[in-house]
Amino acid sequence: MRKTNWLLLALVLVLSSFLAACSGGSSGSGGSGGDGGSGDSAEGSANGEQVFNLLIGDEIPSMDSSLAKDQYGIQWTSEIQEGLYRLAEDGSLAEGIATGDPEVSEDGMTWTFTLRDNAEWENGDPVTAHDFVYAWQRAINPDTGSEYGPYMMGDVIKNATAINQGEMDVEELGVKAVDDYTLEVTLDHPIPYFESLTTFPTFMPLNQKFVEEQGENYALEADNLLSNGPFKMTEWKHGSTMKFEKNDTYWDAENVQLEEINLQVSKDIATGVNLYDTGEVDRAPLTAEFVDSRINDPGYVAIPDMASWYLKLNQNRVGEETPLANINARKAVAQAIDKEGLVNVVLNDGSIVSNGLMPTDFVKGPDGTDFREQNGDLLTYDLEAAKESWTKAKEELGQDEITLEILTGDTDSSTQIVDYIKEQLETNLEGLTIKTMQVPFQQRLDLDTAGDFDIQVSGWGPDYMDPNSFMNLFVTDGENNRMAFSNKEYDSLVEQAGGENATNPEARWQNFLDAEKILLEEAAIAPLWQDGNAFLWSPKVKGVFPNPAGNDFEYKWAYADNAAAESAE
Repeated sequence: MRKTNWLLLALVLVLSSFLAACSGGSSGSGGSGGDGGSGDSAEGSANGEQVFNLLIGDEIPSMDSSLAKDQYGIQWTSEIQEGLYRLAEDGSLAEGIATGDPEVSEDGMTWTFTLRDNAEWENGDPVTAHDFVYAWQRAINPDTGSEYGPYMMGDVIKNATAINQGEMDVEELGVKAVDDYTLEVTLDHPIPYFESLTTFPTFMPLNQKFVEEQGENYALEADNLLSNGPFKMTEWKHGSTMKFEKNDTYWDAENVQLEEINLQVSKDIATGVNLYDTGEVDRAPLTAEFVDSRINDPGYVAIPDMASWYLKLNQNRVGEETPLANINARKAVAQAIDKEGLVNVVLNDGSIVSNGLMPTDFVKGPDGTDFREQNGDLLTYDLEAAKESWTKAKEELGQDEITLEILTGDTDSSTQIVDYIKEQLETNLEGLTIKTMQVPFQQRLDLDTAGDFDIQVSGWGPDYMDPNSFMNLFVTDGENNRMAFSNKEYDSLVEQAGGENATNPEARWQNFLDAEKILLEEAAIAPLWQDGNAFLWSPKVKGVFPNPAGNDFEYKWAYADNAAAESAE
């Protein structure tokens, strides 16, 4: 979950081709002036109408926390629901429904959480340990069809994998309510980052009575949702607008100062900029063609992001082997794109070239060295090597002319990116024809799930603060591995990191370093860039901070400083 994440994280507001996670991911205050606390800061205080008007790049595919798998769903389920913990501004964990630190058994396998007794659902029902048990069992139940359930819980919560494969009953999941306010979780093996996982929507509680009363209609409309978080969804005009209002029954409502968040769907960047200039929205994403002309605007901000973008190179498209099953074809594609031109000209938003999967400044090893720095550049732009690999590929495939299709989103930004990639590949690899398939966000998610693409412009923001959030993506038959990549040594390294080396930081770190090298040596993906995000951001928008994992932004501690906006005019 971009993203758990970070996100994460790449912002789907800008590029609708982002796939969860996530999101995305995304550290720093980004000029928002937030203090993550009371609503007052050195830069201003809450005053005037406490309303934000924001843009969203497309419809939210699902507000069901068991089914949310993209940054839209992850972002807004995280605002209407709350799990055991939530992320604070510095990436640390803030108390949610859980109070204090959990008790952890000596072997690291049993975690006991004490829940607050003053948390309520929007309808007045108390939030209890039973709500967590129900939600977690629902997410892992194969009948639910959750992608993140098995991804986040498999080989983490005891018996989760067997349950999802239909081999055990959901009641045997390693989670139980000791009493109404004590939750006991049994892990499959020690998980160093388990607390971080609990901030993700998959692990948020659900009110069983309400969900079952709604049946198939649950989470399809605003009226079919029940909040226990800082906000509640009150309007949902599909494909058009959404409204979130402060949830007065939230246990920490006194520290939620924002009264209303209005979302308006806009895929067109120019339209968004115009809406910002006329004061109709308080934030608008910028793409390359707008950055140079608006970089000196008082509202211009550039926010670094933990999202990693790459081409997914599908080796088997819906049961039929593609030319990309040939390793030399994959290497040629991966090394034939001038990434400096992509980030400096096409994106022009603070993004940086990526030559690996793991983003820069995301995680550090036991000795304090950044992962990206330690593993270095693994797959770079190298035109001579690309042409040599392409010649070999055509000989091995017995083809002089090859056609491949690239799947991406239907926004202006997506068009600019895919046009650049198409031009680079067709120019640099003789005999290659690139067709583009640009589709709405939900359709792209469906095609990705089906593995129905040759190449896909894809991104991932971390769902939690650990290398595993990236490295677990490409294990054989993994929920997010939709491109037929399979490598036994890669699988073994990731498995060791989560198993026998889970409590050995040095060995675990080396597992991840070696796994990434295999992924890039095999050219399973073609790394492109690490996200930066440029915005026009109203001076009144305070207390909003981007997350390094999970949902892109946190709004619980946000507030409107209307006086700051007036003085900036």
